[in-house]
Amino acid sequence: MPAAPDITQDAHTHTMRCMEVWGSNRAEQTGVSVPGIDAFIYSEPHNRSEGGGDIHYVSSCAAGKISRFAVADVSGHGVDVDELATKLRRLVRKHINTPDQTRFARALNEEFASLAQVGRFATAILATYFTPTDHLIVVNAGHPRPLWYRAESNHWQHLDGDCPGCEGEVGNLPLGIIEPTDYRQVAVKLAPGDIVVIYTDAMMEAMDDAGNQLGEEGLLELVRSIRSDDPARLATQIIRAVEVHRGHRPSDDDQTVLVLHHNAHEPAKQNLGEKLRVLAKMMGL
Repeated sequence: MPAAPDITQDAHTHTMRCMEVWGSNRAEQTGVSVPGIDAFIYSEPHNRSEGGGDIHYVSSCAAGKISRFAVADVSGHGVDVDELATKLRRLVRKHINTPDQTRFARALNEEFASLAQVGRFATAILATYFTPTDHLIVVNAGHPRPLWYRAESNHWQHLDGDCPGCEGEVGNLPLGIIEPTDYRQVAVKLAPGDIVVIYTDAMMEAMDDAGNQLGEEGLLELVRSIRSDDPARLATQIIRAVEVHRGHRPSDDDQTVLVLHHNAHEPAKQNLGEKLRVLAKMMGL
């Protein structure tokens, strides 16, 4: 398999507009920018097929105050996954202006329940970045735990409900168990330079020549060995390091890494024309 291309800062050219939804279940090596966050994605379907079981989406709206990131890992490939990717995009758009992602999580749970009825499974991470407070609110639906780099202490850690720096409440945003699912929300206040890495299980399930899986702790140690001063290249560096662990054998699953770099930029002020265009999109005009 040829080496993954670098996602360089020069390739980071797309600044998302309000009401825009970006992503798919196709191969991707690029970057997008939303207020407060630079996002870099590496996603590669198994066997370089046209579409895989890994689905990623980014959305931005509410005048740049709300950005949403979704990564789902669905068993299988082909038309069924394409249909789920389309449904997920609709859900992202439907909830694009809602700070509380509870309804989004419930709707996603219904889609996952229908998959379970036919013997398939799916996991997902939903994350909402709220610009006014610099908080990232994360819902984990059975997915591997994200990794959080804290720039102030130069330290990587897992991002879950027990991690240092995680919060139980953020203003009036409800956190905790989302009924009727078992999903939990956790919030972290991001500092400038912080990084959050969301990935699919191909990363931690990579096996070395002796058949040993990398695992969550192994992946954390691997990421700690990579320099964190170039977020634009971090996704491909993680992919390459995992590839070395596999002995350069091709991955036997789809693989996706989403890097969120907190730049702490405030949303640009909208003029009257921009506000009217956003309002028209919200009304479906």
